[in-house]
Amino acid sequence: MKDKLIDMHTHTTFSDGELTPDELIELAIDSNVGTIAITDHNTTNGLKRLDKERYKDKIKIVDGIELSAHCVGGRMHILGYDIDPNNEFLNQKMKEQENYSINKVITIIEQLKRDYNIVFQKDDFFDIVNAKHSIGRPDIATLCIKYGYANNEDEAFNKYLNPAYDKTKELNKRLSYEECFEIIKRSGGIPSLAHPKTLKKDQKEFLNLLKDMISCGLEAIEVYHSMQSEEERSFYLKAALDNNLLVSGGSDYHGPNKKPDIKIGTGKNNNLNITNLSLVRKLK
Repeated sequence: MKDKLIDMHTHTTFSDGELTPDELIELAIDSNVGTIAITDHNTTNGLKRLDKERYKDKIKIVDGIELSAHCVGGRMHILGYDIDPNNEFLNQKMKEQENYSINKVITIIEQLKRDYNIVFQKDDFFDIVNAKHSIGRPDIATLCIKYGYANNEDEAFNKYLNPAYDKTKELNKRLSYEECFEIIKRSGGIPSLAHPKTLKKDQKEFLNLLKDMISCGLEAIEVYHSMQSEEERSFYLKAALDNNLLVSGGSDYHGPNKKPDIKIGTGKNNNLNITNLSLVRKLK
């Protein structure tokens, strides 16, 4: 796969992406991607539906996942690479997270009604709860747009969903990063910190947190991400090298409409084009 692109962060319809696993892989092949990780949020269902043998001569597919973790102030996601999608412990924990997600959606919808008099139809609510993908705030954002409360997903989050989440987050059981590491490692995988920019820590705070995470089993950092600047990448790269962590990177691709400015393999405005990563060299 020499000279082909690497993209270690993508999503399918089984979480909040727009393309099925097969559509995603076909697009990756057409986009000169030679190594790709499917990292759906809190689910491995998409991986289980994909016939990797069908593509083995065209692209290397890495079994991955993106777990949501508790974080004060910002947003923390932990990526897992080379996991076993059928691991019993992993699937048990993901079933628990699915139940928590349903409770989270219910509490946020109730909060929106109390604070903003936003009301959805019962059928819409049932469609979310019974969805085949991992559900969350993006599903509520879609309803906000559908009923004219917001023009786009960013507006829905900034105007309604973030304030509502802040009021209800203590009712929702999100995993600690220690638990995320355990889940990933017990399923045979490598844990990596996703898009560290979203932690919203200054450099000193980040390095202190990083030290704690390493002591708990963190093995990699997503240095290269579509939404991280060159300056931020330089800082995260130094932090990775100084702490003997593997370096990862990916577009965080969701689809042509979800995040239209982010392309698979090349990121935002062609700001990725990764062809070599220490994380990929470590994979089986």
